[in-house]
Amino acid sequence: MFTELVKKKTIMPTLSIFYGIKVTMNYNDHNPPHIHVEYQDYEAIVMIQTGEVFGRMPKRALNLIWEWLDLHQSELLENWQNARQRKPLNRVDPLP
Repeated sequence: MFTELVKKKTIMPTLSIFYGIKVTMNYNDHNPPHIHVEYQDYEAIVMIQTGEVFGRMPKRALNLIWEWLDLHQSELLENWQNARQRKPLNRVDPLP
């Protein structure tokens, strides 16, 4: 199910870009709360609350994503609620 969603190309607001990793969130998306990540030719969906990954992503990129997720989980959940209510999404600081 999640793998099929990764393959669909839709325009989603970009929340952050760091170390070549692009993080997006869709306004019209399904629960549970998640982000979409792209790095080079890899794409995955990452659950905001658990860090569970669906799709393919190099281990090095995943470690950066998980570190970023730990720092910004509350902001991401707030963005998820905004997206569900069709409100503007806030940019999230990248990793330093």
